[in-house]
Amino acid sequence: MIHPFILLAVFLVCTIAGYFIIKNVPSLLHTPLMSGMNALSGVTIVGAITATGFAFFAGHGWLAQLVGALGIILATINVFGGFGVTHRMLQMFNKKKK
Repeated sequence: MIHPFILLAVFLVCTIAGYFIIKNVPSLLHTPLMSGMNALSGVTIVGAITATGFAFFAGHGWLAQLVGALGIILATINVFGGFGVTHRMLQMFNKKKK
């Protein structure tokens, strides 16, 4: 069984690494990169579902399940928000019909 402190350490390391990766991207590239990363963001949902399932079946408390459910919700909002921004960005390049 994986100790909860190891899971917390992995979460913190991934958060810090993600912050520094995004911080070094120029602001002009954020929208195109985000639109290209929507499929990869779906992996975040799969990871959140897996972690929540692990917390449920391993008998960790209701708090672990609640945090896992919150992770699923936030990852889903991230994916749909990314698709929304991509759609708006692509609308800028459509020729207007008269």
